[in-house]
Amino acid sequence: MTSRLMLLDTASLYFRAFYGVPDKVRADDGTSVNAVRGLLDIIAKLVTLYEPTHLVACWDDDWRPQWRVDLIPSYKAHRVVEVIAAGPDVEEVPDPLEVQVPIIREALALLGIATVGAAEHEADDVIGTLATRATRPVDIVTGDRDLFQLVDDARDVRVIYTARGMSNLEIVTDDVVVSKYGVHAAQYADFATMRGDASDGLPGVKGVGDKGAATLLAAHGDLTAIRAAAAAGEGMSAGIRAKFAAAADYLDVAPKVVAVATDLTLGDVADEIPRLDDTAIERARHFAERWNLGGSMERALTALSGASRA
Repeated sequence: MTSRLMLLDTASLYFRAFYGVPDKVRADDGTSVNAVRGLLDIIAKLVTLYEPTHLVACWDDDWRPQWRVDLIPSYKAHRVVEVIAAGPDVEEVPDPLEVQVPIIREALALLGIATVGAAEHEADDVIGTLATRATRPVDIVTGDRDLFQLVDDARDVRVIYTARGMSNLEIVTDDVVVSKYGVHAAQYADFATMRGDASDGLPGVKGVGDKGAATLLAAHGDLTAIRAAAAAGEGMSAGIRAKFAAAADYLDVAPKVVAVATDLTLGDVADEIPRLDDTAIERARHFAERWNLGGSMERALTALSGASRA
């Protein structure tokens, strides 16, 4: 069996589970557990389908880092429900999901799945760092297309894209990025910077959409070269040059915001899927009984047990 690392964009997956699994069955105290159940089933499916030997649940220690906000104040601003002085802003999360997050963390710990975050950084940055330093093939599981910038065919780093649902997963390689957007994965961050992204509060270059950004990258290679050509008045119309001049302040800072960090200090991560002993399995089963997780924990245990013995 080929050694393979799977990196989970955990919040992306538990949000999907929360909205995708009906909130019918609850714990005895009335606590919603649909996101916990759904995430466990997602993990069981992913491990069974893609057979990773190593697995990390990457975590948002700070979903909206201040250093990104300092560069672009509108960054994810529409998702903020409360600003905390000297601390991470509070993201708009439904109450029935918020109470499940600690349960999710405990479930992952009982399964022996490493949960890794980094202060003042998002899960994307943890994923970027672990994927970059990996010495084995990598599968990144996410519904966030920003992580397409990490796709690297030469190193066998690919994205398992969940945006169309868990029954319609898409494996994203460089060819897929090219077919979708007309740019290579290595150009995707520059493409996203120019196009902008309303869901992240990134305005982009006004008047430059997907097609325009792809055309400019095909002609010039990267954003630095595009800006140089615009400044020199070479190889583009006066209208395009004016758009880039108007967006100069944004373009001075946006690449740092859009780029996923790849150099965080994370230390040694125990990412190998462990072989749980009988005592650990019993703890997980008692936990599942306490929280009324039904067969979801058992399916996760079965999938992970098979992976650890492969």
